[in-house]
Amino acid sequence: MKTLAVFSAVLSLLAFASASPDTKGSERRTSRVNLPSTFTPPQAFKNANLVHVISVEKNYVKENINVLIENIDKKAQDEYFLPFTGDQMSRLGGIEAKDRKDASVGPFAVEAVEFDPTSDIQYYRIRLPKPLKPGSQQTLGITYYFLKAYSPLPASINQDESQFLAYSFSVYAPSAYTTTKQKTEVKFPSANIPDYTKLPGSGDVSEFPKKQGTKLTYGPFDEKPAGASEPVTVRFEFTKPVNHISHLERDIEVSHWGGNVAFEERYTLHHLGANLSSPFSRVKWAQQQYYNPNSYALKEMRFPLRVGSADPYFTDVIGNVSTSRFRSNKREALLEIKPRYPIFGGWKYPFTVGWNSDAQNFLRSLSGGSHILNVPFLEGPKQVEGTEYEQVHVRVILPEGAENVKFYTTIPESSITEANVEIHKTFLDTIGRPALTIKAQNLVDDFRDRELIVSYDYSFAASIRKPLIVFASMILVFVSAWVIGGVEVKFSSKK
Repeated sequence: MKTLAVFSAVLSLLAFASASPDTKGSERRTSRVNLPSTFTPPQAFKNANLVHVISVEKNYVKENINVLIENIDKKAQDEYFLPFTGDQMSRLGGIEAKDRKDASVGPFAVEAVEFDPTSDIQYYRIRLPKPLKPGSQQTLGITYYFLKAYSPLPASINQDESQFLAYSFSVYAPSAYTTTKQKTEVKFPSANIPDYTKLPGSGDVSEFPKKQGTKLTYGPFDEKPAGASEPVTVRFEFTKPVNHISHLERDIEVSHWGGNVAFEERYTLHHLGANLSSPFSRVKWAQQQYYNPNSYALKEMRFPLRVGSADPYFTDVIGNVSTSRFRSNKREALLEIKPRYPIFGGWKYPFTVGWNSDAQNFLRSLSGGSHILNVPFLEGPKQVEGTEYEQVHVRVILPEGAENVKFYTTIPESSITEANVEIHKTFLDTIGRPALTIKAQNLVDDFRDRELIVSYDYSFAASIRKPLIVFASMILVFVSAWVIGGVEVKFSSKK
């Protein structure tokens, strides 16, 4: 099974190599298509049937659009456009599209298009794998996420009160085309939904939405024109923290001589939930913990690591934090950490975690001095309430002398903003180590364990460079000490 996985990774990497950076420091950015300022998507499609599913079960919004599209043009078409507002574009991430009926096809190419920076409506373009003939239909599954989506209502509460969040959206799915039939489902973390916008129904239904346990259903609606919008707001109980990572720096350092891959992650964590209406009381908090009720404060995080991970550490701006626990055996490696204090709404907590792992878990050697490194692009805490990441910087530091660096990742291409190879210098380096740096934005923990595959060449001569330099340096030091020791430094006395 491991051999098959490595073989698949190599094939994926070779397929992507033409778009990857090399050690000359070339840079790759997310592709954006420039279009005329008068651009409007051609009405080549219609949405024959559409189901819009919105999940607010975690501290980010996940939306799925399952749509049956039909080519109503006289020519074959392969470009499907999806509109968003400027504010949505800044918080949108992880957009992917695929064929709902054939999972082996896709994901399709998705790219942002630019035509008028002053317009409030911007577009993503989805390229179909092959042009859709006139009159033909295809089912698309489109998934994307919104960060910073909620507003706590009320904005301030006591530390023992329940937290409620509000979310505003349109019950009509974003579309640049006429939609013949559609409905919108909203899923919640609990059935406690005290407030939601009500709309006039249609047909046998007198009023929308229909409430079933933890779900609200708006629709089905009759034909709606392109760009149709109907704003609504829902307010629901959310008893978990609203975790937001504004910045994550993830370093992965590969050592061939040590047979080790070292990981370090530096977090800037914010709680975007309701603020405290009165000063925090440690006594009240201790009393609450005795009864162990639900709390919207963040008090612990769990980091599932690869089996075989070792030497974990947890620090913050003050220093080492001792409130952590690490369990490691043949089946799991789990790092559990507790911040120095519970984190409430509006609070910030920067911290660092790190660990080591055997290189055999991630690194494979091929013929001719080539190597394949397969690591998760994103790990981080795995929480019931989820975690969102605004900016992610991943840096893979390779051995000194590595060349021909290429990479492939299963993170959505639309989320990658920059990729380049730089030189990183540290102890005993001469020419420095190549460091692949990839920047991404608006990711969520649904992308945990998505692959980052890096290939590079590392010759035998490069591998013995550092030992030879260290050996030569030691010889030079001994020779210098021997020469200096033989120098006569006494003053001669004249008789």
